Amino acid sequence: MGESETGAQAARPVLRVLGGEALSPPPAWMMRQAGRYLPEYRELRAKAGSFLDLCYTPDFATEVTLQPIRRFGFEAAILFSDILVVPHALGQGVRFVEGEGPRLDALDGRAAFAALREEGDARVMEHLAPVFETVSRLRAALPRETTLLGFCGAPWTVASYMIGGRGTPDLAPARDLAAREPALVTALIDRLVAVSIAYLVRQFEAGADAVQIFESHGGTLPALPAGEAGDALARWSLGPIARIVAGIRARVPGARIIVFPRGTGLDGHARALAETGADAIGVDWDVDLAALRGRLPGNAVTQGNLHPRTLIAGGAELDAAVDAILAATAGLPHIFNLGHGITPETPIPHVERMLARLRR
Repeated sequence: MGESETGAQAARPVLRVLGGEALSPPPAWMMRQAGRYLPEYRELRAKAGSFLDLCYTPDFATEVTLQPIRRFGFEAAILFSDILVVPHALGQGVRFVEGEGPRLDALDGRAAFAALREEGDARVMEHLAPVFETVSRLRAALPRETTLLGFCGAPWTVASYMIGGRGTPDLAPARDLAAREPALVTALIDRLVAVSIAYLVRQFEAGADAVQIFESHGGTLPALPAGEAGDALARWSLGPIARIVAGIRARVPGARIIVFPRGTGLDGHARALAETGADAIGVDWDVDLAALRGRLPGNAVTQGNLHPRTLIAGGAELDAAVDAILAATAGLPHIFNLGHGITPETPIPHVERMLARLRR
């Protein structure tokens, strides 16, 4: 890394916060900030054809990632892709059905697992090469002060889609298979840990400043007190994420990593920061941010917590919610974000109002 790039990283507010610095106002970005609430996204999505074509075509993925940066000036851009490109790279059938979401060829037994590519198979990273090309293009195109975030799904979240073939409210297929054949699910998790390490390291090498690991379905795992036998949250979620964090840092010393343990509650969020070794914890909308901050060390880095429905509501309700987050994190390192992804029906003027309130 050259001296100029080192200096640029030092000037990026999101990276400064990830290093433990408290900034006022805090830097901001939004999960799913490149998406269907933007007319420019919808126009490009129509040109791309399939959703996977949008993800795998660097021209399209780069442009989509840049759209919210141009419009709103967020302090971070997150790579436009999807967590399911990893099982796709492993050879599992993945498709996106309009109006219904992702569909996979369900991994429902040992034969289906045996058909997956091994983590060391060169075809896995070759399949993902367009993603790395997009990261490189983004780093060259983004403003100097904008942090570039890469990402992947956490092993439990990705495995749940692979096993069930789709998202389900309670992830019954994945939980049932884990109970019936824990060795098989362990082998799948192990493979996803290894591939995720390689995938995120390559994102760093291509120009990502930091990465986020999305544990979108951690809340389906029953948690016992930390360290007790039968603690499913530790076994299937936090432990594998900790291995990813350690594996990345063995190859990218000092790598900045955010973990988003959606649905795990106050205890799960506190545990996720302590047990994974991540630099920051993404806080979902269902957690009392002030209470969580009271459970964490003063230098702990938090991110998020604004309810996406509050952003849809706008007005005084939105102003009050922004103010509450600022009050809960005053003098503490925090990155402003939502507690989950922005939804397609969100009015653009409400995003503008949120940022004006934050930056006033």
